[in-house]
Amino acid sequence: MASQPTFGRYTEIPIDRMSKEQREAYEKVSNTPGSFLGPYKIWAENPALMNLMIPIGVYYKEHFSLNDAEREIATILVVSKIGVPFGICKHEQTAKEAGIPAEKVERMIIGLPVVFDDPRQDAIYEVTTALINSRYVPLGLYKRAVQLLGNNGVSDVTVILGYYTMVSYTLAFHDVPSNAEGLKR
Repeated sequence: MASQPTFGRYTEIPIDRMSKEQREAYEKVSNTPGSFLGPYKIWAENPALMNLMIPIGVYYKEHFSLNDAEREIATILVVSKIGVPFGICKHEQTAKEAGIPAEKVERMIIGLPVVFDDPRQDAIYEVTTALINSRYVPLGLYKRAVQLLGNNGVSDVTVILGYYTMVSYTLAFHDVPSNAEGLKR
C-alpha cells in the first residue's frame, strides 16, 4: 500500500526509514542555520544532491555579498514568476521582515512595477526583472549594476536566481501548497 503524501504530492521518508546516507544528509541540513523546510524535505531522498545544495543554502544565509532586503528582492521576484505558493508565502514574510515595505512586496508578487529609493535595491530589481522576463540585460543596466554591486554582487544576484529557480521547480512539481508543513521532525 502506498503512503499518503505529506508535503504537497510528495511522501516524505520518516527519519527511522532513511538510509544511512539520507540520515547523514538530513542531520547535516538540520544542523545548519534555518529549518528543514521547502525542497530539503524532498531532496532528503537524494543525499548526493542534498549534500551539494546545503552549502549553497548556507552561503546565501551567511556569506552573501548582498543584505537581506537585497537578497529578498531577487528571491521574491523569481519565486513569484514561477508561481509556487509555498515559496511565495515564505518569502513574502521574509521580505517584509527584511524591511521591504509590504506594498512593494505585494507589487513584486503580482508583477506590478516597483521603484526602490536605494539605488542598489533598484538595480537588483531591474536586473532580476530583465533576466526573468526578457532574459536580456541592456548595456546601460549592466554598467549600472556592476558599478553599484560590483562583480561579486552581480554574480550573487544571478546565481541566487538559479538557486531559487531550482527550489521553485522542485516545489512546483510536487504541488506544495503555501501552508504545507510536512512531517514533524
